[in-house]
Formats: sequence, C-alpha cells, structure tokens
Amino acid sequence: MTPLMIVLLVLALGFDFINGVHDSSNIVATVISSRALSPRWTLSIISIAEFASPFIFGVAVATAIGSGVVQSAAVSMPALVAALISAILWGIFTWVIGIPSSASHAVIGGLIGAAVQSAGWSALIASGLIKIFIILFTSPLIGFFVGLLITRFVLQICWNATPKVNNFFKKGQVATSIALALSYGANDAQKGMGIITLGLVTSGFLDKFQVPLWVKLASASMIALGTSVGGWKLIRTLGTKFYKIRPMDGFSTQISSAVVIMTAALFGGLVSTTQVVSTAIMGVGSAERVNKVRWGVAQEIAWAWVFTIPMTALLGAAFAWILAKVI
Repeated sequence: MTPLMIVLLVLALGFDFINGVHDSSNIVATVISSRALSPRWTLSIISIAEFASPFIFGVAVATAIGSGVVQSAAVSMPALVAALISAILWGIFTWVIGIPSSASHAVIGGLIGAAVQSAGWSALIASGLIKIFIILFTSPLIGFFVGLLITRFVLQICWNATPKVNNFFKKGQVATSIALALSYGANDAQKGMGIITLGLVTSGFLDKFQVPLWVKLASASMIALGTSVGGWKLIRTLGTKFYKIRPMDGFSTQISSAVVIMTAALFGGLVSTTQVVSTAIMGVGSAERVNKVRWGVAQEIAWAWVFTIPMTALLGAAFAWILAKVI
C-alpha cells in the first residue's frame, strides 16, 4: 500500500473507534439509566452485536457513502484524508464538551468540503446527496413520532398493570438493546468501510466499489472496541438530562430507534443514530407528558446538529487545501 493509503486506513479505523466511543451512549444510555443492566454487561453485549451486524445485514450503507457522495474518479486521496481528519476532530470536540453530535453529518460534511476544494462542485453526486440529505433530516422526525406512537400503544396495554410490569420492561431491554445494536452496526459501522473502500478504488487497488472482507472485519472490530470503552459523559446527557428514564421509557425508545435505523440501513439510507435515539427519547417522554421533556437540552443538541455539516465541510476544505500544498 502507498503511504497515503496507510494513513487513510489508520484514520478511518480511528474514526470508527471514536464513533463507537461517541455513539455508545445512543444504545446503552436508556438501559443503564433505567438500571435494566449493569454498564459493563451492557457494553459487552452491545459490542458483540455491533461487530456481527455488517456480516448479517450487508453493507448497503457503506456503498451509499463510498459510491453515492463523490465521484471516485474525481476525488483525490488527500481529499479523503482531509475529510476524515475533519470528522475526527469534530467528533473529539463534541465528545469533550459532552454534546451528542452526528458522525453521519460529520463524515458527509467532511467529504463534501474536501471534494469541492480538490476537484470542484462536479465531484459531487447530486442524486446521491439528495437521497442522503432527505433521509438524514427526516429520520429524526420519524424517530420522534414512532417513539410517541409506540409509547402510547404501550401505555394503553399497561393501563391497569401493577408496578411488577417494570420487571418485564427491564428484561425486555436486553432484547431491544441487542436489536438497536444490530441496527447501529448495520448503519454506523459502515461509514469507515465506505471511506476505506473508496480510497482503495481511488488508489487503483480495486477496479470497482466492493467492500473487501478484511475491511469489514477491521471496521467492525474498531467500532465494537470503541463501544466497549464507552462514552460516559454522553451516556449521562442522553440518559438523564432529557428526563428521568424509567424501564418502560427505555424499552419504547429502543424499539422505536431500532425500527427506524434498521429500516433505513437495509435500504442503504444513512441516518444519524444520535439524532434518531435522541428524538425517540423525546417522543417517548412527550407521549406521557409534553412538559416532562427538558426541551432546553434538546435545543442545545439541535444547534450542534445544525452546525455539524457546515463546520466539517469547512474543516474538510481547509485540510484538503493544506494537504494539496504539502503533498
């Protein structure tokens, strides 16, 4: 491999690791906050499910990132490196300040900025970007309403239930957290796969876009490792700041999130796990009482989402310009 390809590989795997650390909160926050499982057991089970998911459900999302955002013939290796640097730096920044930002937004923004800087607007694939943006920006709304509807359905069923029903929801979260982890692995674990494979095509190591087995193994391993480390600050943000999560809330949130994320992943739709889980939590809380949700925290996170694509696009363009001068 060329030195640039090695750098890209290291950065992509580092991005997967940080993504796992950053987004582990999305999957385990409600389970841990509702005391359904201990943190260490939860992270172990989730990590295994995330690793297995790409091998079970395929790599449609990786294909969407690697062949649906930028033209492989137009984009350069320095541009891909720049895109990953911008996404990683943004992920670290939001992790440090404890705001659940979107890795999906970060990598798309970085790719757009770096590609436009290195090859102009013609390097972008308009049809692919339109599809990605539609799914990215509608999936949080869908997550909110699915969470609201499922919670109202659960409340109707459990209207006359005794407090013992909480035992069912606690045990049920073991299954729903695995389902959510599988959906996460089918979506987020494939971002690094898409970038690495695009780099292999751009460098001439592959004739067409097809994710090699070793790329699947490496990317899935790193995101599972990142999840096993866990992002405790973000777990507190998602698990306690919106409102106090009960077992029923966690159960409904995980079902809602898993349905939305897995449906999108199977059709190659890139979604933000952070956004879907966060809005599902808000939908679940709103189904019980609108003023139960601390909307001020939601507004803070929403601003981070709004700024992610523009900021990472600017960072990607800046690093692409610097690397073009240096290399």
